[in-house]
Amino acid sequence: MALSSSSFLSTPSLPNSKSTISFASSVSPAPIPSLRRVVFRSHRREMTVRSKIREIFMPALSSTMTEGKIVSWLKTEGEKLAKGQSVVVVESDKADMDVETFYDGYLAAIVVGEGETAPVGAAIGLLAETEAEIEEAKSKAASKSSSAAVAPSPPPPATSSPAPAISQPAPVAAGSDGPRKTVATPYAKKLAKQHKVDIGSVAGTGPFGRITASDVEAAAGIAPSVAPPPPPPPAAPTATTAKATTTSSPPLLPDSSVVPFTAMQSAVSKNMIESLSVPTFRVGYPVNTDALDALYEKVKPKGVTMTALLAKAAGMALAQHPVVNASCKDGKSFTYNSNINVAVAVAINGGLITPVLQDADKLDLYLLSQKWKELVGKARSKQLQPHEYNSGTFTLSNLGMFGVDRFDAILPPGQGAIMAVGASKPTVVADKDGFFSVKNKMMVNVTADHRIVYGADLAAFLQTFAKIVENPDSLTL
Repeated sequence: MALSSSSFLSTPSLPNSKSTISFASSVSPAPIPSLRRVVFRSHRREMTVRSKIREIFMPALSSTMTEGKIVSWLKTEGEKLAKGQSVVVVESDKADMDVETFYDGYLAAIVVGEGETAPVGAAIGLLAETEAEIEEAKSKAASKSSSAAVAPSPPPPATSSPAPAISQPAPVAAGSDGPRKTVATPYAKKLAKQHKVDIGSVAGTGPFGRITASDVEAAAGIAPSVAPPPPPPPAAPTATTAKATTTSSPPLLPDSSVVPFTAMQSAVSKNMIESLSVPTFRVGYPVNTDALDALYEKVKPKGVTMTALLAKAAGMALAQHPVVNASCKDGKSFTYNSNINVAVAVAINGGLITPVLQDADKLDLYLLSQKWKELVGKARSKQLQPHEYNSGTFTLSNLGMFGVDRFDAILPPGQGAIMAVGASKPTVVADKDGFFSVKNKMMVNVTADHRIVYGADLAAFLQTFAKIVENPDSLTL
C-alpha cells in the first residue's frame, strides 16, 4: 500500500535556529510556535518555557500535485511518536506514500480526517512536544475547524448576487438624470408616438435602464398590449440562460449516479486538457514484425516481454533522432534531453500511469525486462516513486495486446512525441517483382509536438524504428 517514507513536519521559526522545509519543499511557511510564559521566582531569576506545537502539512509528493487525500492515519490522537515513524498515508495524483515525522512528540490532533482532501501546504494535523501540550493543541485544532466552518459562509453573499443583478437597471436609470441619450426599444418608440407620450420622461425598467413597450403603456395609462413584445436584448438572457444551464443541466437519467474523480483521474484530466494547447500532428507507419515475433519466442522464456522489446527498439531509434526525444515546455525554446527515458502507459484500477524505463537505449534487454516488471508491480500497488513516473522523455502506448489495429495517442505535456502501437496481424503484401506473400505487420502511429518535431524528422525516426524491429538482432547485444 505504501511507499518509501517522506518527511513532512516543518521546524518552527525560533530565534537563532534554522527552519527545516517540509517534504518536497512545502510551500507553507513554518508555523510560529505558541508561547506559554511560566515564571519561576527563585533567587530573583526568571525562566521562560517555550512550548512547541508543530503543524503537520500536506506534503507535495509530485510536481503536479496540488492537493492530497488522506488514505489513513497510522497513529491515533494522543499517541506518542518517535522520529522517523510513519504517521499518515497520503494519496497523491499518482501513488500512495507513507509520510514520517522528523520529531519526537505526540500526535495531538488530526485536522483532516481519513478520506478527506487538503491542498498542498495546508495543516492536516498538530504535533505536540510534550503530553501536557496536547490539550492546548486540541483547542488550536478546534479553533482551526471553527474558522474553517466560518470560512464557507462568505459564499452566500456571492450566491445572493443574482438579486442585485436583477435590480441593476435602477441605478442605471437613476444615473440617466443628466443630459444623456434616451435608450428605448424600437417598439417602445412607436408606441410613444401613437399615444403621444414624451419618451424622455419615461423611466425605463429594461436592462441598463432601457425603455420598453410596457413602460410606455404604463406611462400612457393603458393596459398592456397583447402584441408580442420584441425579442429581449441578448445581455439579459445570457446571464439567465447561463444560470439556468448551471442549475438544471445536465439532467441525470433514472438510476444514474455521479462519481467524483479520484486524485489520479483529476491529474489525467488536467494533463489531457493541457495537451490540447500543444499543436500536434500524427504520422503512421507499417512495420514488418516477422523477425521480432521470432525473437520474442526465443527470449520470452527468459522473462523478456514484448513491451521491453518495443521500448528498447524505440530507445535505440531515439538515440539516432534526438529531436524526437526533445521537449518544449515554455513555447519559446526546446531542450535536447540527455537521457532517453521511455515512459510506457499502464492501465491500473481507476486510472492510467506511465512508469518510466530510464536509459532504455543503454540498458541490457534482460535487465530492462526485469526493471519493467518491477515498475508494473509498483504501479498496480500505487507505490511508484515520483522519479519513476514523471521523468519520461518519450511515451510508448501499446494496445496491440488487445487486438487493436491502430489508434492515436494524446501527447503527454512536456514531451515531444508519443508512439501508439497496434496489433501485429497477418497481411498480404506484394514484393517488387509482383509476387504476393503473407507477412505479419503492425501499424505504428506517432503523435508529435509540431513546434519542435517536423514531418521529415518523424518519418526518418519511424524508418529507423522499422529497421530495428525488422532486423532485431541488435536488441540483444
